[in-house]
Amino acid sequence: MLYLSLLFSFLILFSRNNFAVLNISRTMATTILTYVFVGLLMTAIYGRYDIGRRKSKPIIYSLVLATLFTDFVAYLQLMIMNTITPNVSAFKFSDIGTLALVIVVHVVIIIVFVHIGNGIFFAINDPESCCVITTQESDLSKLSSSVKRYKKQYCIKRVVDYRRKDLYDIIKDMDTVFIYDIPSDKKPDIINFCYERMINIYINPDVCDLVENVSEHYLLDDVSFLNHNVSNMTFEQRVIKRIFDIIFSLIFVVISSPIWIVSSIAIKLGDGGTVFFKQKRATQYGRVFYVYKFRTMKEHVENRSATSDDDRITKVGKVLRKTRLDEVPQLFNILKGDMSFVGPRPEMLENVKSYTRELPEFKYRLRAKAGLTGYAQIAGKYNTSPKDKLILDMMYIENYSFRTDIKLLFQTAIVLLKKDSTEGFQKVSDCLECEKTPENLIN
Repeated sequence: MLYLSLLFSFLILFSRNNFAVLNISRTMATTILTYVFVGLLMTAIYGRYDIGRRKSKPIIYSLVLATLFTDFVAYLQLMIMNTITPNVSAFKFSDIGTLALVIVVHVVIIIVFVHIGNGIFFAINDPESCCVITTQESDLSKLSSSVKRYKKQYCIKRVVDYRRKDLYDIIKDMDTVFIYDIPSDKKPDIINFCYERMINIYINPDVCDLVENVSEHYLLDDVSFLNHNVSNMTFEQRVIKRIFDIIFSLIFVVISSPIWIVSSIAIKLGDGGTVFFKQKRATQYGRVFYVYKFRTMKEHVENRSATSDDDRITKVGKVLRKTRLDEVPQLFNILKGDMSFVGPRPEMLENVKSYTRELPEFKYRLRAKAGLTGYAQIAGKYNTSPKDKLILDMMYIENYSFRTDIKLLFQTAIVLLKKDSTEGFQKVSDCLECEKTPENLIN
């Protein structure tokens, strides 16, 4: 109903000045096929009408972005169809007001359908009764804050240590089990028990789980194996990726020139300091380079990751960081070959050392060139934990394709709509505030 409403409202509104779109004709067939094809492509990139799985706002953001691209491409196709002569000069953008009206109507339709859809879903379905299986030593603050955001989906009844003797008696009464930060050799028994009793399973993966997940089924005679060939990008993939980086970084440098001018003036007027900031970062194979950014912090302050309500950030810097415009100068890093458009975030050298000490596998993300955007930057946040950053980056590295790069570039637009994408690391005092979180329930 949602998708048909979007299609028919597009046709009806444009039929006022393009009567052929509602009559059996080549224009009608081409417009419908274009709208359906581009719509399927864009929803595959940004996300579909998956009520019950995601909160309303993320679904709305995804569908609005997908629909905006679909509307524009279908509109462009319709304008081309309206060009009677093959003379290029005869082409013109007309019905701009209708396109604007279509976009407004579509945004309203999406908002209404998403809120009604999620409202009906959660009215029919109660939150899943959940159990978190973990260890006494685990820091559950991250999991607690994540699950709290989905209180309509999940209700955590128990948080138990995996070593409890009555563990399986507790699990059997649950709808869903979260397996969080327990030894890899302890997972199979719990998974088998849940699978046998049709209990939903969520596993916080380790690197070994990720390797298994990206493996292919391979048969030796009639014996099944999961095969994972560990390799870097092929020569052809590296060449295509580099050509793409050079061409599009040059294009974006030209397009973003007004941003350079306005940002430079704003920073200068703000405190009179330097416009640009450079810092040593790590890229592929641990090679060190200087990353360029617009300066967002006061000069001559301590060099460490930003925290929430960080007093080092200037007023102009807050705007630049919120909109991610502070990273525009990294287009020069891409031109130089230090970075790529898509890849793992270039971490500060201090962070790489400290993260690797705590999590030796963190060095695996240096198998790819650092990127301006990437899976971890889109799906995660600035303050995402090192382990979760690693898993997200490894999923990109191990599943690399040029198509994935294009998809992630489109999805980068979602980051600008997420309020928590630039959320700083919490101070110790911020982490102490607690209601009835899973830390209080562990037993």
